[in-house]
Amino acid sequence: MTALKPNKRLRRSARVIVLDPLKRALMFRFDVPDRPPFWVTAGGECETGESFEDAARRELMEETGIDADTGQQVARTTPEFITVEGEPVQADERYFIVHADSAEIDTAGQTELEQKVMTQHRWFTLDELANWHEAVFPETLGKIIETAATD
Repeated sequence: MTALKPNKRLRRSARVIVLDPLKRALMFRFDVPDRPPFWVTAGGECETGESFEDAARRELMEETGIDADTGQQVARTTPEFITVEGEPVQADERYFIVHADSAEIDTAGQTELEQKVMTQHRWFTLDELANWHEAVFPETLGKIIETAATD
């Protein structure tokens, strides 16, 4: 990873690619004031002292109600972005894959902020991810899924 840029905090986060039995990826739509909507996987920032693996499992449970082993890390990205709270960060995002038994999820465990900005969720095919009319992050999600499926 490159050195931190001035005024940017390192934001460690775990992202979980949840695949249903049809191999569709679960995505959440974020609607943040003054920004175009965008879609991301389940997951979020690691708490102080929390490992990426532990954060992945905690975030998965909070955001989807799925209690599952997140397995080994399958990818890493280091994007720069502005959080929904308005803070510029340099992210260190680690990705994990979970195969869900069904397409049913429970969002009751989401935080108040998540409930406010995560306005929708849906399951995307790889073709939909590649051609969606709104931003999808990470932009390489389809490739991450394809690569992990062949490993």
